[in-house]
Amino acid sequence: MANRLADATSPYLQQHADNPVDWWQWGPEAFDEARRRDVPVLISIGYAACHWCHVMAHECFEHEGVAAVVNEACVPIKVDREERPDVDAVYMTATQAMTGQGGWPMTVFATPDGEPFFCGTYFPRPNFVRLVQSVSDAWHNNRDAVLRQSSAVVDAIRRASGQDLPAGPMSPAVLDAAAGSLSREYDEQYGGFGDAPKFPPHMNLLFLLRHYQRTGSSRSLEMARGTCEAMARGGIYDQLAGGFARYSVDRTWTVPHFEKMLYDNALLLRVYTHLWRLTGDELALRVARETTDFLLEQMRTGEGGFASALDADTNGVEGLTYVWTPAGLAEVLGDDDAAWAARVFNVTEAGTFEHGTSVLQLPVDPDDQGRFERVRALLRDARAERPQPERDEKVVAAWNGLTVTALVEYLSIIGDRESNGLAIEAALLQAGKALVRHIVDGRLRRVSRDGVVGEPLGVLEDYGAVAEAFCALHEFTAEGEWLDLAGRLIDHALEHFADGSGGFYDTADYAEQLVARPADPTDNATPSGLSAITAALTTYSALTGDKRYRDAADLALTKIAALAAQHARFAGYSCATGEALLSGPYEIAIAGPGGEVEPFLEAAWRAAPPGAVIVAGEPDTPGVPLLVGRPLRDGRVTAYVCRGFVCDAPVTTVDELVAKLSS
Repeated sequence: MANRLADATSPYLQQHADNPVDWWQWGPEAFDEARRRDVPVLISIGYAACHWCHVMAHECFEHEGVAAVVNEACVPIKVDREERPDVDAVYMTATQAMTGQGGWPMTVFATPDGEPFFCGTYFPRPNFVRLVQSVSDAWHNNRDAVLRQSSAVVDAIRRASGQDLPAGPMSPAVLDAAAGSLSREYDEQYGGFGDAPKFPPHMNLLFLLRHYQRTGSSRSLEMARGTCEAMARGGIYDQLAGGFARYSVDRTWTVPHFEKMLYDNALLLRVYTHLWRLTGDELALRVARETTDFLLEQMRTGEGGFASALDADTNGVEGLTYVWTPAGLAEVLGDDDAAWAARVFNVTEAGTFEHGTSVLQLPVDPDDQGRFERVRALLRDARAERPQPERDEKVVAAWNGLTVTALVEYLSIIGDRESNGLAIEAALLQAGKALVRHIVDGRLRRVSRDGVVGEPLGVLEDYGAVAEAFCALHEFTAEGEWLDLAGRLIDHALEHFADGSGGFYDTADYAEQLVARPADPTDNATPSGLSAITAALTTYSALTGDKRYRDAADLALTKIAALAAQHARFAGYSCATGEALLSGPYEIAIAGPGGEVEPFLEAAWRAAPPGAVIVAGEPDTPGVPLLVGRPLRDGRVTAYVCRGFVCDAPVTTVDELVAKLSS
C-alpha cells in the first residue's frame, strides 16, 4: 500500500511511495510524531537521478525486514535535496563535520527537534540494520550522551553557517591569485582539476575565459580549452546525442556516472559558447550546438520549462542505454562500418566499462565526416529503441534560470537563425513564462511539476539565477517587463536574505527555521546563493544604471574574495562576476529599427568584454533604461558604449563599434 509519499510533487519521493518503510515527508507532523513516540528521526536525503540512492533503496528501503526495524525504531523522513536545498545544506554540513566527507544518499539520525547526532551516506543492508538498532539502543539507554553529541554537532553547523571569512575586495590581485590557484591544481595530462572522480568545472572555466579576455593570460585559456576538449572527447560527453553526464569516475573523463543534470548542461553550454566566441574552436561550436539540441529535445517539459535530470540507471542497470560492444556495433552497422566505428569511438573487446562494454569516446575527429555523421545517426536511432532512463520532471527555478541565460547567450552569439533559431527562441521564452509562474504572492517558489507549483520556497540561488535569466531575456527582447521582474526578485532578496553586513543567508527571514540558517558562499555543483545573486546584481545594475546594486554586488563579493584567492575551485562563479565588475561591465546600447540593428548586435555579442550587457531597439523604448536618451545620428543606427556608467561618443558603423569594444 502506498505510503505518505504517493502525492508528493517530487519524483524522488514518489520513487519511494510503495516502500514498506513508513516514510513521512519533511514537515512538523513528522517531528511531532517522533515526540509522541519518543523515538529519533531518520532523515534520508537524495535525488531522483542518484545511482547509489537507488542501490540503497533496493537493498534497504524495499526490504520488508529492514522496514520493520526502521519503522519500530524511528520516524523515517524522506527528503529530495533538489526540492529542499536548505534542509540538505544543514545536514550535509553535519555529515561533513562528523565524517569528513559527504554525498548522497545521506543518512542522518536526529532528535525530534531535528538536531543530528549521527550522520553518514550509503550503508549496505547488514550495516544499516545494525546501525538502526544501535541508534535505537543509544536513544533509549544512553540519552544524555546522544543529546550531548547532537548539541556539539549543532554548534558545529552554526559555526560553519556563519562562514566567518576575512573580508576584502575582489581585486585584480585576488582574481590573478585565483587563476594561479587553479593552475596549481590543473591536470596537465587530462584537463580538469584534481584527481578522480572528476566533475565538469564549468564555473571555473567561465571564470578562466573571462580572465583570459581581461588579462590575455595564455595559461587561463590553455586550462579552459584543454579541459573543454578533454571532456568533449571523453565518455562524460554523449557522443551520439549531445549532453554531459554528471561526472567521470576516473581521471581521464572515460567512464561517467551516467545521470545528466540540467544545471551541468546549462553551465557547460555557456562555457562552450564563449570558448567558440573567443577562439573559433570548431569542436566547441559542435558541442554547443549539440548541447542545445539535447536541452531542447530531451529536457523540455510539456509546460515549457526544463526537467531536472535524466536518471543514471535504466531498469536498475547503470549505463544500460549508453554502452556498446563490437558485436552491438556490427548488429546496427554491418561489419565494415562497425570496425571503423569501433576505432573512432574506442570500443574494444575488453571494454572500458563493466562486463566488456564500452562508453563511446572520440579521441580525434575522423577524416571522413560524412561517414561519421551517417554512423552516428544510425547508432543514435538504434539506441533510441533501447530502454531509456527515467526523467525527473521536476522544474527547479534556479536551474531553469541558468538554462534560459545559457540559451540567450548561445542564440545571441552563435545564432543558428537559419536552422533552429526560431525553435530556440520559442523555447527560452516559454521557459521564461514558466519561471514567472513560480512567483506566487511576490515570493519565488523552488519547484513545479506538470505545471503545478510546489510549496517549497525559493532559496537565494533561485532568486539570483532567475533574476539573471530575466535580465538576459530583457537583453534579448528589449521588453521592459523582464527587467521589472528581475528588479522585484533582486529587491526581495536584498530585503529578506541579506545578513546585515553585506553578505546573504541562503534562506529568507520568513522561511522555516531549521537548526541553523544556512549561509554558504562557496560554489558546489551549482552557483552558491551568494555568487548567483551577485551576478544578478551586477547585470541588473548595468541594465538600469543604478549604482546601488553594483555596490551591493561589490560588498557581497568581499565575503568570498579571500577564499577565492586560495581555493578558486569553490568560487568560480563569484570570480566570473568579479571579472565582469573589473571589466566595467560594459553597457552597450544599439539604437535603430529592428532589421537594421542586427549586424551591430551580432558584432557586439561577438566582441563583448566580460559580463557586458547589450540591448538593441528603438530610441526611448518604454521600460528599457539603456535606450533612454539614445537618439539616432543622422538617421543611422547608432551604438553607445558605456563603462561604469560613463559613455564614449556614439558610433554609427560596425567597425567603429568593434574597435571600441576591442580597445
